[in-house]
Amino acid sequence: MSFNTLGLEEELLKAVSKQGYTEPSPIQAKCIPVVLEGKDVLASAQTGTGKTAGFTLPILQILSKGPQLRKRPIRSLILTPTRELAAQILENVQAYSSFLDIESMVIFGGVNQNPQVTKLKRGVDILVATPGRLLDLHNQKHLSLANVEILVLDEADRMLDMGFLRDIKRVLALIPKKRQTLLFSATFSKEIKKLAQDFLINPVSIEATPENTTAELVKQKAFRVDKGQKTKLIIKLISEGNWSQVLVFTRTKHGANRLSEKMVKGGITASAIHGNKSQGARTKALAGFKAGSIRVLVATDIAARGLDIPLLPHVINFELPNVPEDYVHRIGRTGRAGASGEALSLVSADEVDYVIGIERLLGETLKTDIIEGFEPSNAPSEKADKPQQRGNQNWKNKSRGNRNRSSSGGDNSSRKRPSGGNSSSGKRIKFKRN
Repeated sequence: MSFNTLGLEEELLKAVSKQGYTEPSPIQAKCIPVVLEGKDVLASAQTGTGKTAGFTLPILQILSKGPQLRKRPIRSLILTPTRELAAQILENVQAYSSFLDIESMVIFGGVNQNPQVTKLKRGVDILVATPGRLLDLHNQKHLSLANVEILVLDEADRMLDMGFLRDIKRVLALIPKKRQTLLFSATFSKEIKKLAQDFLINPVSIEATPENTTAELVKQKAFRVDKGQKTKLIIKLISEGNWSQVLVFTRTKHGANRLSEKMVKGGITASAIHGNKSQGARTKALAGFKAGSIRVLVATDIAARGLDIPLLPHVINFELPNVPEDYVHRIGRTGRAGASGEALSLVSADEVDYVIGIERLLGETLKTDIIEGFEPSNAPSEKADKPQQRGNQNWKNKSRGNRNRSSSGGDNSSRKRPSGGNSSSGKRIKFKRN
């Protein structure tokens, strides 16, 4: 299949070709025709599947064929949970609209609002925004959502995780009820289905891959290690492996700062990225990581959905997430767009329950190993260089004493997520919009 078969206009096909793409991904092939038909969409696709182009391309075509108003009102609104994701979506919108008369911009918090206000006054067709700054500027009467024709809720499950449900409902109340709504989520949880039931009309359900699955080209492995030895082990792995680009996840902001500082002391260029960092610092760190001047980017889960780094070879979970779905989102940063990748997890005794939850979610057993010189204090008597591949039962045996042990803490340590439901690709779900 080629993009030529999806009903896209020549200007968009030229832009796609300019970006080096020849064949649509499964989510693009399923989503683009449906959006062009004007239908609401409830779409699930794992990260790295090209879903941004799946909604960007048809939106651009719909808007370009519509009436051109003298003063450009906001006709399409794309809501995202994080600044990084918002900025990257705008890059996609601008790349694909290079041969069209379409104006687009992004707004988010953490930066001076004046340049954003100035650009809004000049008129914009497509606005990419985070909920907080959007509502703030609306309350100041710097923008109007009265002309929105197409609404996109991207990474909707992450927005719910971050507590944006109330803001989302406030935004929806400001947009015309007669609109096209596209909801994209990595999982179809009960919360997402409830959101879709409330605000979508008879959406087409699209699922490019089974929910809560990891990319096929990602090689996964877990290393058992004592908590206090994790820093030495990760420095050893990166240094001896001569890895040049590694994304590392921690549970807390302070943990990210501490780990990046220790890596720098260990001779590895590293930087931390999280919610307490200014937007300028986050942008600089991400740019350095992409350019290769920074070998390791240490991040909290704020970056789990918002980073798009082509051909990223290594992701390391320095600390496992306490929500199993977040494991899928984290390691989805590698193995993207057909490239292979490696995802490693350093697992201490207090994280065994997290492993069991992840394995249950994935329906598979993580391959485990112990590195010589870093044997955990509760390791069995097998030789250290023999891989521990007994899977779920192995973790269960080690977790009996940890059932009531509290986690080491984190931004989302008390958060629980219901498991996702099943949804069939292409089936119509009858919902009514309130």
